[in-house]
Amino acid sequence: MVTNKHPAIDCRRVELDGIRYVILRETQLDYLCREAGIDVPGPSPAGSPPVEGFDLDRASLAERLVRRRLAAGLSQAELARRAGIRPETLNRIERGRTTPDFATVRKLVVAINAAEREKLAPALSSQTRQEPDNDGGK
Repeated sequence: MVTNKHPAIDCRRVELDGIRYVILRETQLDYLCREAGIDVPGPSPAGSPPVEGFDLDRASLAERLVRRRLAAGLSQAELARRAGIRPETLNRIERGRTTPDFATVRKLVVAINAAEREKLAPALSSQTRQEPDNDGGK
């Protein structure tokens, strides 16, 4: 009996502003596309225009990142500090000039999530102090 074994796919999942993304090695994308019979454009030479639709994704990522950062009440400098990245790097990401790697996206998401929790903590703690006992005062 012949078994058709496929290699495991090494990927990372990240959620940003409610949208899930999967990040995987380019060689694995190439393998998956070959197996599915889908043509994949080769790597773009330096300085060539981006692949159609890529700018939209980069812009969309940048827009969501800015929106989440502002909603969390963070400046670029503060988010960069919390995420452990250079402010210049965050600025380029938010302007759509560069696409961050998985590790950078993860650092940013973790830092924003922590800031959002910190922002909500005072409201949650005051809410729990004001809730009446559920035992009817007995």
